Amino acid sequence: MAAAGRPPAPTRAQRLANDAADAAAVRRWKDHPDVIALRVEHVRSQVDRLCWSGIVLGLAFTMANVQWFAAAGSDPWSLPWLAAWLLDPTVSLVLLAILRAEQVTARYQVHTGRWVRVAKWLALGATYVMNTWASFAAGSLAGVVLHSVPPLIVFAAAEAITDLRDKLTEAVNVAFTVAVDHAEPEVHQSTPVSRQRTRQMTGRRKLFADYLADARAAWSAGTAVTPAWVRQVTGCSRGLSPRLAAALAAELDTGEASHER
Repeated sequence: MAAAGRPPAPTRAQRLANDAADAAAVRRWKDHPDVIALRVEHVRSQVDRLCWSGIVLGLAFTMANVQWFAAAGSDPWSLPWLAAWLLDPTVSLVLLAILRAEQVTARYQVHTGRWVRVAKWLALGATYVMNTWASFAAGSLAGVVLHSVPPLIVFAAAEAITDLRDKLTEAVNVAFTVAVDHAEPEVHQSTPVSRQRTRQMTGRRKLFADYLADARAAWSAGTAVTPAWVRQVTGCSRGLSPRLAAALAAELDTGEASHER
């Protein structure tokens, strides 16, 4: 017999029901747009740390080579020898400043101008030339390969990290749009509290239908519907603009077909 005052142990069916409810709650929260965005933020932080570590280590490796190139055989601890240590940090600091700025602009998908990329390529190109000049002059293939790898890795990482941040931001936007689109059919069958919660959730970010409505309102006869035009009039992401352009073009084609009939 059960002890007096002690509640009866739950049955197997009750335990299974509790497990099912917990699993449903976990699945619902795992698909929540804010949870998805948080997971992507963690990945973005890991990508940033790894890329920055590789870039800093690569620039540190090139510093000694650039100093040796700039010193041009000067006596150690002489003024030209000491001044030669300033050349590589000058170039590297400019490069790091550009990459740090692109870290913020890529997060909000704000594309920088042409001169930003020119300055970045110029800094990377100068680093590469100063690292490999002596090896090219001496005709040392092994030296060229050895001193080419770090600058090229830095160059590739500097370009890749910007695109990765941009794509991670698009991943958050697409995940949010998909999650909300899946939730919309359930809103009409949910309780008033659930509908209010969904309206609050969707009020923080625009949905695909909202972007499409903005593009539809901005379109006029003779306007070419392209992803670039859609981004300009709606402010959507680069990844979402082709879908919006295709949807609007399909609507316009359907409308023209119906008028012809």
